[in-house]
Amino acid sequence: MKLISTSTRLLAVFGDPIEHSLSPAMHNAAIADLGLDYVYLAFHVRESQLAAALGGVRALGIAGVNLTIPLKQSALSLVDELAESAAGAGAVNTVVNESGRLIGHNTDSEGFVASLREDLGLTPSGLRVCILGAGGSARGVSVALARYGAASVVFAARNLERAEALTELISRLRPECAASAVSLTDRHGLRRVLESSDLLINSTPVGMTTNTDDPIEIEFERLPAGACVADLIYNPLKTVFLRQAEMRGYRTMNGVGMLAHQGALAFELWTGIKPNVQAMRQSLLDCLTRG
Repeated sequence: MKLISTSTRLLAVFGDPIEHSLSPAMHNAAIADLGLDYVYLAFHVRESQLAAALGGVRALGIAGVNLTIPLKQSALSLVDELAESAAGAGAVNTVVNESGRLIGHNTDSEGFVASLREDLGLTPSGLRVCILGAGGSARGVSVALARYGAASVVFAARNLERAEALTELISRLRPECAASAVSLTDRHGLRRVLESSDLLINSTPVGMTTNTDDPIEIEFERLPAGACVADLIYNPLKTVFLRQAEMRGYRTMNGVGMLAHQGALAFELWTGIKPNVQAMRQSLLDCLTRG
């Protein structure tokens, strides 16, 4: 058992709920692998408590924290400085304590791109992408894809107003990336989008173990041969969405790689040391397969 002393540095994750977070297992695996004098804990922090909790980070000298639902947007106005990654994504998932000054970062976007390379052998450059959903996850992923040279991004969502707002964001960020929106209820429009997509991404919570929403009906056979399908969900490891895509011969990836890579990027921001991403990924898989 690791000895915790007065010199042990503290890292943490804040969220509401937090009971099922896999971050402690993942980060403590990285800490153990490197033999560092750190420990990573989880704290239940409600949105109304976030300002006080971040004050505690300063007061207690906590090296850094992760933020999860529903705190990522609230933190934008509560940290002392926003890194470009957080400003672009419109969310903070990682806070670094630099001598009492809190810097907000977002590692989700880069984590997705790293997972895309590792799990599917894809780089964003030139990709034609269809993203299901128009929430925070869709924003973060689309910003990264646009920055890394995606040819086009189409947001397919039930809330067309939110989808159109994201198209405006991407158009401002990188005009060369053709951004557009389509309603999930527009079957003909969605078919046309799928027929010209290299990558289909589910950024919605539909399919999560705890989600009870109706499945999104997708005509996977409309995708070109060789297209890939990604789901940001990691629990379950294989959603109905991914199973349906695999049944039709498409290569797929779940959200485990993104979770591991975003965690590794956060870990490096806090410690200055690159962790073993595979050790982090394996800890996640161990937790998920144990149930």
